Amino acid sequence: MSILIFIAVIVALIVVHEFGHFVAAKLSGMRVDEFGLGYPPRALTIAKKGETVYTLNWLPFGGFVKIFGEDGGEHNPRAFSSRPRILQAIVLIAGVAMNLFFAYVLITGALVTGTPRALTDTEIAGAKNVELAVADVLAGTPAARAGILPGDSIMSVTDTKGEWHAADAESFSAFVNASGGEALTLGVKHDGKLETLTAKPEAGVVPSDPSRFALGVQVATIGVVPLSFGAALIEGARLTWMTTVLTAEGLVHFFYGIFTFSANLSQVSGPIGIAGAVGSASAQGFGTLLSIMAVISINLALINLIPVPALDGGRLLFVIIESITRRPIKPRIAQVINAVGFVFLILLMVVVTAHDIFRIVG
Repeated sequence: MSILIFIAVIVALIVVHEFGHFVAAKLSGMRVDEFGLGYPPRALTIAKKGETVYTLNWLPFGGFVKIFGEDGGEHNPRAFSSRPRILQAIVLIAGVAMNLFFAYVLITGALVTGTPRALTDTEIAGAKNVELAVADVLAGTPAARAGILPGDSIMSVTDTKGEWHAADAESFSAFVNASGGEALTLGVKHDGKLETLTAKPEAGVVPSDPSRFALGVQVATIGVVPLSFGAALIEGARLTWMTTVLTAEGLVHFFYGIFTFSANLSQVSGPIGIAGAVGSASAQGFGTLLSIMAVISINLALINLIPVPALDGGRLLFVIIESITRRPIKPRIAQVINAVGFVFLILLMVVVTAHDIFRIVG
C-alpha cells in the first residue's frame, strides 16, 4: 500500500508541475501538441481539444507536456523557440510556481484537517487524538531500562492504588511521584502498537527536585486541533514560505558539499527513503500525508530551479544566455549539454538510492 500511495503522490506532484508549463504555454500563444498522464508508450488517447491531444501512457510515474518547438530549430511563430525570451522564461518557471502554489494548498488543507502537534493547556479540551508523547528519554533511568523510546506515547499508568489515563504532563508526573517508588505498569504505544512495560520510579532522577520520584522521560501533550479556513490560509502562507527558505538553504549546503567533496548523504533520501516517509505519514493521518506531500512538492520545485542541464533551471539558463548573446544556442550543442546533465542527475540518483538501500540493510 505504501508503494501505491508513493506512486500516487509522485504522479500528482509531477502532473501539477507539468500543468503549470501547460497553462503558461497556452497563455503565451505557444502550440501545445500533447499533455500526457504517465510516460510513453501511449496507452490511449483520452481526448483531443483543439490542437492538443490528451493521452494516457503506460509508464505511470508522472506526466509530461509537449510544446511545439521546445527543442529549437523551428521557425513557426507559435513554436517555443520563436516566442519572446520573456515568455519562454515564464513557461519554464511556471512549473516551479505551480509546485509552490500546490504546496501552499496542501499545507492549508493539512491545517484545516489538523495534524498532530504539541498542545497548550487550553487546547487540550478541544483537541482530537490527544496523547502524551515521549519527547526524550534520559540514559540510565528507569524509563530507558524499561525500553521506552522517544516517539512513543504513554497511554496509561497503573499501580496498586489506581490508574492514570489522562494526557497532560502535570498529572502524569504527579501520579508517578505519588507511587513512592512502587513498580508501575505502563501502556505504551510504539510504532502504532500498544505494549505493556514495567518501570520502577526512582528519586534523584530530576536534579532540580532530587526527592521526587520520576521515570526519566520528557513528555508533551500532542493532539489534533484543526484551524479555521481563514486562519489556515494565513498560517499556511507563513509555513510555506518558511519551509521553502529552509529547503533552499539545505539544497545550497548539499550541492556545495558535492562540489567540495564534503557532502553528507546521511540526511538525504532517494526514492526508497521517500516512499517510506510517505507510507509512515499516511499511517499517521490524512493531514500528515498532506504535509509530507507539501514538503516533497517544495523540494521538487527548488530542485528544478537548479541551473543543471535537463532541468528547468538549466533550460532557463540557456534562455538567459540567448538573451544576452542575442542568438540561439545551436540545437546540437544544447542536446549534448542536456545529455551530460541528465547523466549527472542519474548518477546522483543512483548514489542516493544505493545509500537508501545500505541504510535499510545496515
